[in-house]
Amino acid sequence: MESAALGPGRLGGLSGLDHALFVYGTLQFPQVLEVLLGRIPSLEPAELPGWRAAALPRRIYPGLVVAPDGLTRGAVLDGLTAAEWAILDAFEDDEYDLRRVLVGDRVGPVWTYVWTAAADPADWQRDRFAAEHLAHFAARSARWRYAPPAAEGAT
Repeated sequence: MESAALGPGRLGGLSGLDHALFVYGTLQFPQVLEVLLGRIPSLEPAELPGWRAAALPRRIYPGLVVAPDGLTRGAVLDGLTAAEWAILDAFEDDEYDLRRVLVGDRVGPVWTYVWTAAADPADWQRDRFAAEHLAHFAARSARWRYAPPAAEGAT
């Protein structure tokens, strides 16, 4: 179903309500999606060649950066509503840019958030994040979601 663009800024390029989103960091965890969206959308495992999920300075979440020999494992979220897109977009730092990429064997491009600032040379460690930070991050994400907009920043 097509509709008007979802809004200004990064979401301005989206014109329908059924655009898929490739997630490679904290948004691939059902615990985080549940507190942000109130549900867990369809999560299909996916791989993105030519990119890597880089560790970021002083942050526990990653940024997607070009890496010709890289491969990023993540998931594709399908069936997001316009309201859910708005929540996820507000959750992402200003240093991310929303871009279209080709994921694995999927027909047609999907959207993803690409990091535009400095990144570490090391890759982000999904399993380490899950073991050491996921519970706290999900709780912090819930506080962000339900706090007044100026009370707490997005990560």
